[in-house]
Amino acid sequence: MSSLKVRDVMTSEVVYLPAETTIDEAARAMRERDIGDVVVTDGPTLAGVVTDRDIVLRAVAERRDTTSTSLAAIATRELVMIEQDASTDEAARVMRERAVRRLLVCDDDRQLVGIVSLGDLARAADPSSTLSDISEAAPNN
Repeated sequence: MSSLKVRDVMTSEVVYLPAETTIDEAARAMRERDIGDVVVTDGPTLAGVVTDRDIVLRAVAERRDTTSTSLAAIATRELVMIEQDASTDEAARVMRERAVRRLLVCDDDRQLVGIVSLGDLARAADPSSTLSDISEAAPNN
């Protein structure tokens, strides 16, 4: 069993984009910040999450116009959260049960404080694993 907490391995810099942001703008923001996800907002409310994979599967593969289609059209609306004090084992269990690769991390007041990814958990569990190596590697662009 791991004694690491989600707070120990999460990314605390969350990028928020309004729901009306176009897909191409979001993709550029992801590239510039070297991230794979953004949190979509509707005013002060969390409205969903969009990942690089969502852009490929829900926009590009469906031949949507990425210059006019908004994040609202492709966002995953069901937000799966975990508390920052949960164990990394618990985070892995939730990911497995919910079939997701990322979890939003909240504090005791249910305020968003970060995101934990499958890659984050892999690096924490076994820094020498293949998944960890891939997650740590610089983009090959």
